[in-house]
Amino acid sequence: MGPVTGTRPSGDARPAEEEPASPDTPSGPKQARSRVTRRHLLEAAVACLAEQGWAGSTVAVVAERAGVSRGAAQYHFPTREDLFTAAVAYVSEERSAALRDLFHAGPAARPAVVEAIVDLYTGALFRAALQLWVAASNEEQLRPQVTELEARLGRETHRIAVELLGADESVPGVRETVQGLLDMARGLGLANVLTDDTARRARVVAQWSRILDAALG
Repeated sequence: MGPVTGTRPSGDARPAEEEPASPDTPSGPKQARSRVTRRHLLEAAVACLAEQGWAGSTVAVVAERAGVSRGAAQYHFPTREDLFTAAVAYVSEERSAALRDLFHAGPAARPAVVEAIVDLYTGALFRAALQLWVAASNEEQLRPQVTELEARLGRETHRIAVELLGADESVPGVRETVQGLLDMARGLGLANVLTDDTARRARVVAQWSRILDAALG
C-alpha cells in the first residue's frame, strides 16, 4: 500500500520505557523518551484494533505490545477511549502526510491520485478505524469522540483530495464528485475487509479516473 500506516509486527516488542517526565521537569532525555513512549502506544493501539478488534484491545494488551507498563500507558491516556481515538487520529495524520509527500509538487496524474486515495481505505489503519466506528455505535461513552474524529478526518481527506486532483470546487458539481470519489474509496475498503478485492478495485480505479477527467477537465 502507498501511504504508511506506522504499525509494526506484533513480535517487535520494545523495552519498557521510563515513566514520562513531570510537567516541571526541564526538557531533555526524559521528555524525548516520553514522546517515544506515546508514539509506541499509539502505533500499538492501531495494530491491536486492526488484528483483535475492540473487545480484544484493552489498555493492558496495548501496553504489552508497546513494551511499556500499564501505568505508563494510563499516564499518557487516562481512559481506553482516549487511547484508541488518539491512536486512529495520529496514524491518520501520519498517513495524510505521507500522501502529500507522494505528490509534493502539487496536482498529479489522476489515476495515480485515485489509486493513492483508495489505498487510504485499505490495510491495517482502515480496519482499525472500522473497529472503532463499530464500537462507537454500541458504546455511548465512545461515540462523541469518534464522531468528532470522523468529521475532522473526513474534512482533511476531502481537502487533500481537492488539492491533489487540482479540482475547482467553485464549479457546480465538483465538490460532490470529489466526495463521491471518497465514498467510493471507502466502499472498496469495506469490500476488501473479508476478501482480496484487488482485481475489481483496479478496474474501478481506472473507471473513476476517467470519470474525474470528464468531470474536472
